[in-house]
Amino acid sequence: MRKSNLKLHLVMVPWALLWLAPLWLMAVYATLPDTAIFSSTARLLPGGDLMANLRALQADTDFARAFFNSVAVSVIYTALALLVTSMAGYAFACYRFRGNGLLFAGVLATLTVPWFVLAIPQYILVARDLHLTNTWAAIIVPALASSLGVFFMRQTFLSLHPALLDAARVDGAGETRIFFRVALPLVRPSLAALGLILFLASWNDYLWPLLVLNEKEMYTAPVALGTLIGLTRVSWGAIMAGALVMTTPLLVLFMLLQRHFLAGISAGAVKD
Repeated sequence: MRKSNLKLHLVMVPWALLWLAPLWLMAVYATLPDTAIFSSTARLLPGGDLMANLRALQADTDFARAFFNSVAVSVIYTALALLVTSMAGYAFACYRFRGNGLLFAGVLATLTVPWFVLAIPQYILVARDLHLTNTWAAIIVPALASSLGVFFMRQTFLSLHPALLDAARVDGAGETRIFFRVALPLVRPSLAALGLILFLASWNDYLWPLLVLNEKEMYTAPVALGTLIGLTRVSWGAIMAGALVMTTPLLVLFMLLQRHFLAGISAGAVKD
């Protein structure tokens, strides 16, 4: 190992261990009873109550159904949001039309507006005008046109050489075919990176589903976990077990897409 790499590892390894510490404690606490979690003796090794905590979690929240709801909502949202944001980003990057710059500036301006400012009017629109309360559509539709996603995909499509698209037009391909058969395959790493970001945002979303869902059968996993915090009793072992279950798919997904994620994040940084 080169001397410079050794110094880098000596600096980065402690930071990595510090980052992993909360995850390790969460995994350990998921295997302990409530009494052991808050005992004066620190426990750093797993116990044997994981299944008991999972059974308590399922009994109190119907977590299996909530987990399925989270998977379905996150997958559907990610697929639709990728389609919407990639089409919008492609239009801003590859077409010249009147008001292009002004319209894109408006999209960027929405990034500066805090979500809490929009929450009430958005809730009135979804609940009173569209009558979507307590449906998956209430969670998915309002967030489909992600400003961050549109910006990310526009920068990605700007990195494509216009000659590639012009060559497809010369060969007689229509605009729809060029988009789906030429442009999208060339930006697969960026799509994977954005897909992971969108899936993560939807998977962890708590407040908006809490506002628009009022039946236990429709709860997503974060909302179901939130119901475990009561006024007189908090089941920390079950909460940690639920958090562990929720974290595992994200870790697996990130490990599977890590290569595409890193490539996608840097793809829009350089324009040919």
